[in-house]
Amino acid sequence: MKQIVINLCLLAFVSSAFSQQDQNIKKGWSVGVLPVVAFNSDLGFEYGAVLNLFDFGDGSGYPQYNQSLYFEISRYTKGSGIYRFYYDTRTLLPGMRLIADLSYLPDRANDFFGFNGFKSVYNRDWEDQDSEVYKSRMFYKLQRNLFRIKADVQGRFLRDNVKWIAGFTGRNFDVSSVDIAKFNKGKDEEDKLPPLDQQPGLYEKYKEWGLIPENEQMGGYISTLKAGLVYDSRNQKQNPSGGIWTELVLFGSPKFLGSDFEFLKVNVTHRQYFSILPQRLNFAYRLGYQATLSGHAPFFFQPIMETSELNAAWSEGLGGARTLRGILRNRIVGDAFAFGNFELRYKIVSFIVAKQNIYIGVNPFFDVGRVTECIETDIAGIADAETYFAPESEKLHFSAGMGLKIAMNENFVLSVEYGKALDKQDGDSGLYIVLNYLF
Repeated sequence: MKQIVINLCLLAFVSSAFSQQDQNIKKGWSVGVLPVVAFNSDLGFEYGAVLNLFDFGDGSGYPQYNQSLYFEISRYTKGSGIYRFYYDTRTLLPGMRLIADLSYLPDRANDFFGFNGFKSVYNRDWEDQDSEVYKSRMFYKLQRNLFRIKADVQGRFLRDNVKWIAGFTGRNFDVSSVDIAKFNKGKDEEDKLPPLDQQPGLYEKYKEWGLIPENEQMGGYISTLKAGLVYDSRNQKQNPSGGIWTELVLFGSPKFLGSDFEFLKVNVTHRQYFSILPQRLNFAYRLGYQATLSGHAPFFFQPIMETSELNAAWSEGLGGARTLRGILRNRIVGDAFAFGNFELRYKIVSFIVAKQNIYIGVNPFFDVGRVTECIETDIAGIADAETYFAPESEKLHFSAGMGLKIAMNENFVLSVEYGKALDKQDGDSGLYIVLNYLF
């Protein structure tokens, strides 16, 4: 992971030697290809590739594209991976935008830190093999395999920058305990994980305590319908220098569509963009809120965030690459939550290589969030409850950091971000290599 960042930084340094040139208007198809190479001591080596194709048509709308096709196949040697096709078009349906997604996302070590943010205690020593109180590197993990099929449609509502949205998503969650034998394969004896019957993880404890109902413990099928309104006055999609992007989305899981659970949620997200130095420095912020209005959402669905469009393989939080950078993934899970992201976006240098418009930039950022409505947990009968719970302690969670951006034709953006949690209960830090700006 560190070597990838070093290589990208060297690329940024070498590329700055190119003289800055006027932007080249793109026509027809543009192709972005990115190899995926990384390493995690428990998940193994990650390998694969990303292919992103953009159709700019006659170039009259550049940098806006007519359609985009995104393919990703990446895999860890221990079995986790991303298998995804994403299609975004403004030309297939006259006067409307269609966004479709088909994904299989196996995750053999999905993060699970309990419910309600700081009300659930995080003890990093339990994951530290060198600690005297070590339990297991997989103590805060469970296995979750997700299959998703998704289609969203947007159309004009009264005026050009106001749109209605509607959509359907089918998700099948397969949830189980971590496959300890899989992770122990090929490891030295001293590095092997303890079996679950000797050292259960937090997921196993939550099941034992009755905090996860029996009908939720193994996952289930959830189909959701979505409807809402979007106001979008951005002057471009990636890194706009002006405008507002605000949306109100209602999404529900009705029984008549075959869902195993029935509930209704709301998501409100506001984003705004400002130009500080024209063509060079922008400021952007995002404020979000999501809550359950009725019914009961199962524990494995609570991290899912539903907005007008899906910008990455996962849209869930709070915590991790897509919400609160530097804070542990899914650290902050509740029945309702609020968050904010604030960042400066500075273009260091712009140039043309092989008729492709390239720029390199940085984005210092600050993130904040918290649970605003807790998931009900009855801990009265748990003997050592004070070890795992702090009932009165939920408050704001903060993180801060810096990102590096390498962009091609304003739309294909390679992002490397490092975030630092400002409270040890939220972890230490996170390094993320993803595509596109956060919002």
